[in-house]
Amino acid sequence: MEKKKITFADIAKYTNFSKTTISRYFNNPDSLTIENQETIAQALKDLNYQENKLAKVFANGKSEFVGIIVPNLYLHYYAEMLNQILNTYESFNYKFLIFAGKNNEEAERKYIQELLAYKIEGMVVLSHTIPSKELASYGVPIVAIEREDQYVHSVNTDNYMGAVQATSLLLKNNCDVLLHINSNVPKNVPAFGRIQGFLDTCREHQANHEVILKDLGHSHQEIHASMAELYQYMEKKYPHMKKGIFLANDTHANSMLNIIFREHGALPEEYRIIGFDDSPASGQAIVPISTVGQQIGKIAREAMEILVMLMEERKKRRPQPQTELIHKHVTPILIRRETTD
Repeated sequence: MEKKKITFADIAKYTNFSKTTISRYFNNPDSLTIENQETIAQALKDLNYQENKLAKVFANGKSEFVGIIVPNLYLHYYAEMLNQILNTYESFNYKFLIFAGKNNEEAERKYIQELLAYKIEGMVVLSHTIPSKELASYGVPIVAIEREDQYVHSVNTDNYMGAVQATSLLLKNNCDVLLHINSNVPKNVPAFGRIQGFLDTCREHQANHEVILKDLGHSHQEIHASMAELYQYMEKKYPHMKKGIFLANDTHANSMLNIIFREHGALPEEYRIIGFDDSPASGQAIVPISTVGQQIGKIAREAMEILVMLMEERKKRRPQPQTELIHKHVTPILIRRETTD
């Protein structure tokens, strides 16, 4: 038999409260005493009440949805970060609406308006396209990850420390020349620390080095083509020299490794490689790649903890105004594998 749908009137009758009181429990629980909240909560269990989530959104505008904007999913880092954020549902009970921005500013603005129309309660933004000042103007709590964050809360890796770890490992491998391959990263983006950390470490040790900054592509095919071109460049410029290559992420490192491996049938002593992320691409590569672990799971968890705290504060009858931005930094972990000694 079909179960009877429990209404506010049924709950009111069971508890001897008014329907107005029951409505306040769902829409503004802080307006009730703790004792009355507990009485109604127990009644919901006794009556096997199934909440109408959509009706609740219409009633109080709280959707329990979080919007996520990622730049792309072809870089393994973003795919794994998204996976880790989604895994927080069991802890926080917030659901997610996700858009991939693809470095298109107008498309991202459209996506954000779409998210706001769905009454999201907060956003996690990994995309670099829209300035943080504009993001802050949308009127919902926002936590950024690894992007410019002057006007929004953020969780980032200590990129500078990670670069020092990576460069120091290549120095210990007795490389004749060290190379860092990266995109043209603006100085106000946390990942610029990878460039600065590499440069400072090389200069401190007076190591022969080069930084190669260029557009490396926006798909697996474009990345592969860029890495193939850079491999030929290094072969021509640094023949018979032991080259230590620090790549900006594991996707690029894996692509470079595949090109070298196909050329030589193995990773020759002439090449040492380290990436950045510790995404699955590094550990599962044809030769497991040394990398700087960003502790992706920890970053995702901390970002959601901050966002949930901000969203829950807004639901209070008298929320505390947020006076200072929160910027957390997560310590990276050097992971040595078979592409370095």
